Amino acid sequence: MSKNKLLLLTLFLASAVFLSGCTGIAAGITPVTGFDSARYLGKWYEIARLDHSFERGLKNVTAEYSLREGGGIKVVNQGYSIADKEWQSAVGKAFFVSGEDVAHLKVSFFGPIYGSYVVFDLDKEDYQYAFVTSYNKSYLWLLAREPVVAQSVFDKFNALAEQHGYATDELIYVKHDSR
Repeated sequence: MSKNKLLLLTLFLASAVFLSGCTGIAAGITPVTGFDSARYLGKWYEIARLDHSFERGLKNVTAEYSLREGGGIKVVNQGYSIADKEWQSAVGKAFFVSGEDVAHLKVSFFGPIYGSYVVFDLDKEDYQYAFVTSYNKSYLWLLAREPVVAQSVFDKFNALAEQHGYATDELIYVKHDSR
């Protein structure tokens, strides 16, 4: 095998490993089973998150999930940029990784690059809150159907996140204005 072919093969394999890692599950995290995507569809408010450049400086952050023509779930994330004084949004697509009853999806906002979306705790009775992470513990969100949650939900979120090794002292609590 020539050096160029070997280099190309090595780059391909490294890329495959990297991209598959982005759709994996953080150590110690188990996705919710018995998941009902039809009940999960609709609007969710971001209540708390770990900081990331793609959400930095945003308030009134929401995620809306709906069925996509041709399969999968359409994802529309929206937030108001305090600095730019304008709404920002991103549209993506999500697909189940191992089955529609397991809350582990791969989500893409940028073409063929997917990231992991793992619901690891959920109000299974009413689908009123969800704890979400990704392939590593740098990503964490508390989502809810309303812009305000009960203290008991915050307490459960913080306790479970801390138990799993998330940096709960770095959580950002998202401001939601009346619209």
